[in-house]
This record gives sequence, structure tokens and C-alpha cells, in this order.
Amino acid sequence: MRTLFKNATIVTMNAEREVIKGNLLVDGSKIAAIGDVEDPAAQVIELNGDVLIPGLIQTHIHLCQTLFRGQADDLELLDWLKLKIWPLEGGHDPESLYDSALLGIGELFLGGTTAIVDMETVHHTEHAFQAILDSGMRAISGKCMMDAPDDEIPQSLHESTDASLRESVDLFEKYHGQGNGRLEVAFTPRFVISCTDPLLQEVARLAQEKKAFVHTHASENRGEIEVVERTRNQRNIVFLEKMGLTGPNLILAHCIWLDDREKDILVQSQTRVAHCPSSNLKLASGIAPIPELMSLGAQVSLGADGAPCNNNLDAFREMRHAALIQKPLHGPTAMPAQKVFELATLGGARAIGHEHDLGSLEVGKKADLAVVSLDGLHTWPHEQVDIYSQLVYQAQSSDVRLTMVDGKIVMQDRKLNTIDAPRLKQSSTRSLKRVLQRVGLD
Repeated sequence: MRTLFKNATIVTMNAEREVIKGNLLVDGSKIAAIGDVEDPAAQVIELNGDVLIPGLIQTHIHLCQTLFRGQADDLELLDWLKLKIWPLEGGHDPESLYDSALLGIGELFLGGTTAIVDMETVHHTEHAFQAILDSGMRAISGKCMMDAPDDEIPQSLHESTDASLRESVDLFEKYHGQGNGRLEVAFTPRFVISCTDPLLQEVARLAQEKKAFVHTHASENRGEIEVVERTRNQRNIVFLEKMGLTGPNLILAHCIWLDDREKDILVQSQTRVAHCPSSNLKLASGIAPIPELMSLGAQVSLGADGAPCNNNLDAFREMRHAALIQKPLHGPTAMPAQKVFELATLGGARAIGHEHDLGSLEVGKKADLAVVSLDGLHTWPHEQVDIYSQLVYQAQSSDVRLTMVDGKIVMQDRKLNTIDAPRLKQSSTRSLKRVLQRVGLD
């Protein structure tokens, strides 16, 4: 199957950061040609100057939480987890988890996100994997690991160290590489507080053995850091380094409250930092020192986190927030639009080890892309305006008119092609009611 996008404004994000007026040809799952190209046998999509961008990549998402949007507002992190999110996650059944994942994926497609790094909950992970495979999303995902003997963790999420490790390995062996390589399986311990040392050490060993990613949280909240220092006698990042976890295969969400030693560890180890500005603001966690980390050479990308702490999965809002929240602290030139757009494209591709085939529109790379219309009043006039400023400061997810993953159109003209949205609304409503009743929060 070949698709020809005609008369596009192509934001390539190649090494020269070229913006090209022309055509782009997709052949199968890859970009075959860019520029003055024609193909009479291809399906033609006329863009009339609309903007063709690399698919946006979000490196910290919780698909398992999408069902709980609006159920845990105005709380700080530890209360948010203990009072609401952990009980709700523990109330999932296979159908509710599938619905939650599909609901999140549909929203992501409508906003031009084509690849994610996802952390599921403790149980039923294979059903979230099935939603990823059915929908056509590209994802690194894994089962949440929580083996700490903590009375504040609900029984519905308790698991033994051996069981957590065994199930994670089984999922890796069964699902890693499925969907034409779109699904990769990671090891995903929730955070230091909810995991034992033996589990974290074994995760580090397994990740090296299987060449897998590790995805977890650290230094998001001052209360969390106090618990880690009290129980481990070390700060978060120092402890993760001691466990053997820091390095290019660790995707670490948040990283707000860091001392100089921790910053140095992140930079020297090339640990991937997933910056989640909207979630950090809503949970009152703080503002991550992203400009400083980037100036030191840290690898940074963007993510929306979960729907209950955001309350959306909108990459355009994350780009805007990532740019704006730093300016009062560091001046108006901190986090310029082009740099922020890079975090959402090439930065995400580097974080997931796919800079060779994702993150930019270049011949031979995967056809993961989105079409953005700048014809709205909120983006007008758009002549003589920097394209990156338009995308970061003006555009909205509702301006996305087409999303393609692996050469397949998953959304066009605001209609999802791989998800039955009306059916999903009905099913997810039933699932939420069922979970709320199960955990006594209805």
C-alpha cells in the first residue's frame, strides 16, 4: 500500500531542520520519498499546505488510568496514590483494563501521538497489550511491579517478589516484538517506595540480559524523597544507581527534586528523563530543572503521565507547558519552541532507542506521522510566523486531522479508524461503574 501526501508543509526534523513545501510518499510502513515526487498508483491525500510532522512520542503514560479521569483531583502525589489511584487500579478487571487502554490510545491518536512509553497496573497487563496491538499504537509497555510489604498498598495490588518477576518475564517472552515490532515490553517497577531491593536488583539484571528498557518514577514529590531517604538512607537517584538501574535503558519519569550529585548521575549515565509538566503542576509536585539538565547534556523527552493527574493525554499541551513554565524562572529564551518540539519528536525517539527510524520525516524511516491544520482562528494568520512557534504555542490537539502509525492511517478527519468510539464510550462507562462499585468508591 502506497500513500502520497500532496502539497504539504513538511517539518522534517532532519539534521538541517528543513521545512519543505512538497510531497511525501509512504510505501508500506516506511517513508519512500520526499519533495517533488509523484506516484500515479498511490492513494493520494491532498493537504493543501497543511503541516506534516513526525508522529509525537510521549515517554511517560499510564493507559491503565485513563478510565479514572476526574476521579482523583486536587490531591498531592502520595495521597492521590493511596486514597484513589491504587484502590482504583486494584479494582480493574480484564475488560475494564482493555477499555481504559483503548480509551487512552484513541485520545492519543486524535492528538497526533504515535508512540508511547506506558506503565500498566499490577494485574491483567496482557489485556492492555491487546488494546495496543488491536489499535495500531506503537508502545513500550510493561506490568507494574509492586512487591513491598506496605500496609498502605491495597491487598488487590499486593504481589510477591517471585510472582512479580515471573509474570514480567513471561509477558516479555510472549509479547515483545509483536505487531510488526510495534509493541516492546519493558520492566516497570512503580517506584522505590513500592519495591524491595531484591526486585530492583533483579530487574536491573534482567533488563541487561534481555536488552530491555526499565520504566519507573523518581524524585517526583518531596514526601516520596523523604520516605526513600528514611528507608534506604540515600537519595532516589543515588539509590537507583546502587541497584544498577541507571543508564541508557532506564526511562525515568519526573526527576524534579534533584541535588547536584543526582543530576550528575543522570547526565553521566545517559539515563532518559521523561518530563511531565502538566502532571507536575496539577499534583503540586514542582517544576523539574529541565533547562539545567539539558545544558548539562541530559537526555530529555516529554509525557502527559496519566489522565487522573493531568487530566488529558495531549502532547500539544505538554509542549506548551514545557516551554512556558520555565520562562518565569530562567527568562523568555528558556525552552524555545523548536527545542521543545524536538523533545516531543527526536527526543522521544532517542529515549526509546529508535532515533534511527522514528522522530523525523526522512527517507527510510518509519511512516509514523501526523497532519496538523493551521486554518483555525487561533492559529491565524499563519503567514510569516515561525512554524515551531505555531506548533508549540498555538496549535491544539483538535487541529490534528490525520495520524499514521507504521504506514497505517489510524485517524483521519477526526474519525478513529481502528477504534469503535461509540462502542468504547458505552463499554468504558460500564467498566468505570463496575470498578467504582468493586472498590467502594461509587
